[in-house]
Amino acid sequence: MNELHLLNLGLGSLPLLSSAETRSISAENPNGERGGGAKAEPDEHNAASMLGRGWKVRPCITLEPGTTTTLADIQGPGIIQHIWITVDVKAYRDTILRMYWDDESTPSVEVPLGDFFCNGHGLRYNVVSIPVAVNPSGGFNCYLPMPFRKRARITIENQRWEPIHGFFYQITYALTDIPDNAAYLHAQWRRSMTSRECPEHVIVDGVKGQGHYVGTFLAWTQLSNGWWGEGEIKFYMDGDTEYPTICGTGTEDYFCGAWCFGETFNAPFTGYPLWRKEPGEVPRHGLYRWHIYDPIRFKQSLKVTIQALGWWPNGKFQPLTDDIASVAYWYQAEPHAPFPTLPPMHERWSR
Repeated sequence: MNELHLLNLGLGSLPLLSSAETRSISAENPNGERGGGAKAEPDEHNAASMLGRGWKVRPCITLEPGTTTTLADIQGPGIIQHIWITVDVKAYRDTILRMYWDDESTPSVEVPLGDFFCNGHGLRYNVVSIPVAVNPSGGFNCYLPMPFRKRARITIENQRWEPIHGFFYQITYALTDIPDNAAYLHAQWRRSMTSRECPEHVIVDGVKGQGHYVGTFLAWTQLSNGWWGEGEIKFYMDGDTEYPTICGTGTEDYFCGAWCFGETFNAPFTGYPLWRKEPGEVPRHGLYRWHIYDPIRFKQSLKVTIQALGWWPNGKFQPLTDDIASVAYWYQAEPHAPFPTLPPMHERWSR
């Protein structure tokens, strides 16, 4: 049976029968085995000690300092359909989520945990979109389809100096054939300080091969007063050099708002869920944009940038020095080009 409908995000495929087999990995069933859940034995210190086996004995794990934990190691073919995670806020920038497809040696996804789920700055706030939802209080959900043919491996690295207790996770997937033209999910995190000489943040660069760009998340720290989002986003595709093929008209325009936003919002495919300025803080912003019905397709290469512009009092554009972190989400055929080295933990802190 052609299992293409498993990649369909719409409701139209729900009535269709399939030979796919659903599995789910969690601390209670670390391998996702058939009949493999709820087998942990409680000791006398466990909250389930009075109930016994099968009663929430091992719902979460501890991430030890300086270690990498494998959350999932799945033999394909198959497709990951939903990931749910919750953990203390201190893990948001200090742990790194990585995903490897088909025995590749370098990850296709490498992003600080919180930023992957559109919670930037090491802060917790709600996100209400279709591909990613962060529900009260800190329930991370991702519904982006993640097909693989041979193997899927997901890891989490704790770079903190202390254990992170109470890491809860659920990874739900289907074992099924994958269409030949299904590409692999990629996501990359970058952070930069723009300057007056170069008021531009690179969201992604060096992408090689055929694919399509499907999402942007920005965690923008504003370091000057006034409006900060006059800059344009630019997509350089398939050999573009000085000038891009796609050029936006302003930051709030790319995120489908208008006229400096004026308020925060969440919508199915775009949102501005965070505007924060507490006493003694600089303003911080969080924005997401999903290209679900409008993927940006490329055949050979892709580079994406966004400008940091405000206004001088004389009505001219002012280049801004701002602190911008981003996640780029895209699908492409493997192999992928190497990612830049992630900055160390202290260079990812923003709180």
